[in-house]
Amino acid sequence: MTTFQEARAFLLHNRTDYETAVRDFRWPDPVAFNWALDWFDELAKDAEAKDRPALWIVDAAQDKQTKLSFAALSRRSNQVANFLRAQGLKRGDHLLLLLGNVVPLWETMLAAMKLGVVVIPATTLLTADELRDRLDRGKAKAVVAAEDQVAKFTSLDAENIVRIVVGAASDGWLAYDEATKAPESFAADGPTKANDPMLLYFTSGTTAKPKLVRHSQRSYPVGHLSTMYWIGLKPGDIHLNISSPGWAKHAWSCFFAPWNAGATVFVVNQPRFDAKGLLATIGRCGVTTLCAPPTVWRLFIQENLASFKVSLREVCGAGEPLNPEVIDRVQAAWSLTIRDGYGQTETTALAGNSPGQKIKVGSMGRPLPGFRVQVSDADGHPAREGEVALLLGTDRPAGLMQGYQGDDGELSGAEGELYRSGDVVFEDEDGYLTFVGRSDDVFKSSDYRISPFELESVLLEHELVAEAAVVPSPDPIRLAIPKAFVLLTSGAERTPETALSIFRHLHTRLAPFKRIRRLEIVTELPKTISGKIRRVQLRRLERDDDRNDPLRGREFREEDFPELPKTRSET
Repeated sequence: MTTFQEARAFLLHNRTDYETAVRDFRWPDPVAFNWALDWFDELAKDAEAKDRPALWIVDAAQDKQTKLSFAALSRRSNQVANFLRAQGLKRGDHLLLLLGNVVPLWETMLAAMKLGVVVIPATTLLTADELRDRLDRGKAKAVVAAEDQVAKFTSLDAENIVRIVVGAASDGWLAYDEATKAPESFAADGPTKANDPMLLYFTSGTTAKPKLVRHSQRSYPVGHLSTMYWIGLKPGDIHLNISSPGWAKHAWSCFFAPWNAGATVFVVNQPRFDAKGLLATIGRCGVTTLCAPPTVWRLFIQENLASFKVSLREVCGAGEPLNPEVIDRVQAAWSLTIRDGYGQTETTALAGNSPGQKIKVGSMGRPLPGFRVQVSDADGHPAREGEVALLLGTDRPAGLMQGYQGDDGELSGAEGELYRSGDVVFEDEDGYLTFVGRSDDVFKSSDYRISPFELESVLLEHELVAEAAVVPSPDPIRLAIPKAFVLLTSGAERTPETALSIFRHLHTRLAPFKRIRRLEIVTELPKTISGKIRRVQLRRLERDDDRNDPLRGREFREEDFPELPKTRSET
């Protein structure tokens, strides 16, 4: 029988020996295991680790910092668990978590795991309508929210759920600080099963509503041993991952992977993203490992990197491929090579350039320990170029979701012989994978997955929009931004007033990270013989910037309208 501790120790020992790690790694057996109680709390008792900072938050705006040891977070999460239990929460209940990078986020995550409560992580950028969807389809019994989120719940009929606010108590909302009065010791109500649900993520797909990705008490805590291995984390590291709460990558590298290693989770809160200030903080605080999306790396290289003295040992990128110029500039300044990695909300890191491997620029690396990857054609047969698929059955990796949860609670999408990722890659003769694109039309913008269908559904609610197609438009910082090709209803004019009306509609219905930034009002949309819009043709048109094509219309950009409300950078 392989235990979590044995599997972790094996990967740490073979941190730079990829061949041995892939050949001999075995996932821990799926036995009763509660990561927060059986790993984190035990780490908090370890003589070497208990006083080590588990969480270190630097608040740039207020020029202050917060450090909490493993022992302190263990005690504080016990108090929160007891507090939530006192409000009636029990194993299997669902809790919506709506916080920024503040200490209560980590305390609540640990507390929920100890109780067996299922967490629904959510970004604070969500609109009231999007929150209603989370509450309804997520079947939330409780919510823990930041004070500035409370107003969004006014029209949501949330009186029947437990509402806890990090900040001042208000009508119907309990103050999170009341948890400090709860006992510091916690006793579980029973064993936690490996397949007990633990997380529900809402992720964009090709349907109008986001899918619900369900992870178990095993799939993310244990599964992120692969993420720990890819990043190259070691005990005592100070790890900075630049990602927003509510997204899976935050759980990947601001929670499970560093704490699996016994490293410090390091966070920098900035009112607006400031590359120069962040780089100075990385150097001043001795950050040793860094993971950032390509958007951030592209902003970093606009600074004089060599002038920042850093203690970095490992640097990683994830979200989409990095172009060679960025990698070369970082290598020249710091003598470090950015190592790419790949995974999804549905998985932990499943492929990557781990420490010690030969790196092929442009490749996202090879399958990580514990993952059997097959590049598959449309019929599920092995191919040189095709969809990333995971072998299931006896090869099923611990780091794969339980499935997509339907409204009836049934799971789908991760059964049978293969899990199909929807991502197309090319596999070379050495087993290195290079990203080609999505098998559907979902694309990335500033590391956020964008579903064209979801945005098009909102567009079509505008009275002047007859048809719409959303595609990525190249952007030097965000990689791509959402752009809509719009066909108006009969009689509507292609004027700035019409465009402004549509932009205003989008501002009220979409969170900032997924807003359409450009509109091109056209007289026709390319379609297949069966009447389906050919987004692939529009994507090519936008990528090539062909302004002479007869499909072209009149373009309007969000920045053309100063009367639209400004939002902070989504970087």
